[in-house]
Amino acid sequence: MNSLLFKTNNSIAPLIARVTLGVVMFPHGAQKLLGWWGGNGFSGTMGYFTGNLGIPAVFAFLAIFAEFFGALGLIVGALTRVAAFGVGFTMLVAMFMGHTANGFFMNWMGNQAGEGYEYHLLAIGLAIIIMIQGAGKASIDNLIAKKLA
Repeated sequence: MNSLLFKTNNSIAPLIARVTLGVVMFPHGAQKLLGWWGGNGFSGTMGYFTGNLGIPAVFAFLAIFAEFFGALGLIVGALTRVAAFGVGFTMLVAMFMGHTANGFFMNWMGNQAGEGYEYHLLAIGLAIIIMIQGAGKASIDNLIAKKLA
């Protein structure tokens, strides 16, 4: 494996970014994969993505995979750049497929047709930081990078 994939510093900033993004994304991934927190589970989500949204099955699967396993990877700092890319790309697609039409703001007051894209921008921003900086302190990637050095 390429050591650049795991290379990171021992900084706390990427640790905060990756754990925050992972913790925020995990419930969304668990809804889609496991049906937790009122989600539809894997088959229901696949049906919605492919039937209602017209997303090809392979991309629907990758989105579910990225949100669940990418979140776990971010939390523990394993294959962090790959996980951040998966989560960030999933948020980019979600933003343009279903949220830009609703404007910028979240639907806090319930008076919009749906949610805006501000949440997606925050997630994408965190993902970009992680892709640039790596996993940071207290990560599996950091341990692997030290072994490879």
